[in-house]
Amino acid sequence: VAAVTDGRVLGHEGVGVVTEVGPDCTRVAVGDRVIVSCISKCGTCDYCRAGLPSHCQTLGGIGWVFGHLIDGTQAEYVRVPFADNGLIPLPAGVSAEQGTMLSDILPTGYEIGVRYGQVAQGDVVAVVGAGPIGLAAIMTAAPSGASRTIAVDGNAFRLAQAKDFGATDTIDISATDDVVGELKRLSRDGLGVDVAIEAVGVPATFATCLDSIRPGGRVANVGVHGVPVSFPIERDWINNITITTGLVNATTAPQLLDKISAGEIDPAKFVTHRFSFDEVLEAYDTFANAADRQALKVVMTKA
Repeated sequence: VAAVTDGRVLGHEGVGVVTEVGPDCTRVAVGDRVIVSCISKCGTCDYCRAGLPSHCQTLGGIGWVFGHLIDGTQAEYVRVPFADNGLIPLPAGVSAEQGTMLSDILPTGYEIGVRYGQVAQGDVVAVVGAGPIGLAAIMTAAPSGASRTIAVDGNAFRLAQAKDFGATDTIDISATDDVVGELKRLSRDGLGVDVAIEAVGVPATFATCLDSIRPGGRVANVGVHGVPVSFPIERDWINNITITTGLVNATTAPQLLDKISAGEIDPAKFVTHRFSFDEVLEAYDTFANAADRQALKVVMTKA
């Protein structure tokens, strides 16, 4: 993940009310309640038109600019480039907290986990890592057809949350020496799961995903890795497996809003802690110690 310059305002998730629009805005008006997408996009370059705005060429090949290349959303006012494309109307009946989770976390788990993993009707899905990204995949797996969703983690709080978010089964890695064996036992026929979603970003969990899928299975890697992982192609070439990775494009907000309206998902469950901007240091401390504080998503609002 790229570093940011000193003094950069952080944040790439949020909701708000439009207070001013530029002369080229035609879809956004003052007073609109909107979700700020984590991905900015021109809408006209080859990548945007191909559904990959995360690689928007007008923005230099990266759609993730908030809190990275330009000031982000952890502020009272935010300037949104290409606002007609980067703001999503927040419908009446959808709360600000629900909407905030559609900026990044929920689309990431859904798009790069569930959709890239091609979760289909009747699939058995393993989600390795039950942090916020993994929970987003868990929340959207069953509505996408999964018959069984297995959460794998070593934190009791997160495993409990996984059940609340829709996991049918959990595996505590601190209580077993054979996670792969447990996953295969919970699969349809002992051959392995249909889809394994990697939501941690370390070599061991990537290996668990590879080892636990059945022939023809899929590994959807969502975790951000800091070191190389191993892929034993001499073993797996024959198994017809598929491995996917990617940066979220945040193009699925309309579908996710429909799922909220239908009562299929409630992303407000992610929010465990709330702070005002005046409490920003406490908010960051809570997020930095998420496991000890039992924190999932930390929300800051204008006092």
